[in-house]
Amino acid sequence: MTRYLVIAHETVTNPDLLKQVRAVKEQEGGAEFVLLVPATPVRHLLFRQGDEHDAEVAARKLADRARTLFAKKGVPLSDVRVGAPDPVAAIEAEVEANPGYAGFIISTLPEEKSRWLRMDLPHTVRSKYGLPVHHVVAAQDFTRGALP
Repeated sequence: MTRYLVIAHETVTNPDLLKQVRAVKEQEGGAEFVLLVPATPVRHLLFRQGDEHDAEVAARKLADRARTLFAKKGVPLSDVRVGAPDPVAAIEAEVEANPGYAGFIISTLPEEKSRWLRMDLPHTVRSKYGLPVHHVVAAQDFTRGALP
């Protein structure tokens, strides 16, 4: 079965991410998806929720929220993992530990707000692995409010 790695943090509940995952699932005839949420340092977050100061705890909460949302919308995730703070290192560790991904779906904030785009994450991943990378950018209105 085809397996894709979905990488997101603050945009894990972005409706456009869910649409992209559904589109890949339809194209790939029932592909599986693993969600990787890098433990981004809290000081780098655009949306600080509550008084959370531990990056791994914050990432785990987002991962759990995404698992619930995806399942509710009919796209269950085969696994959800929290990775290293650096998204490149998190992806590298995941691919090394669990080889065989067919591609990646990377969800980011819009360019003016995204550290991952300043790092050129989609291009870096595409160059490093030579696999398809679907890049989803959260809409501006998604970034104005708190996460659902």
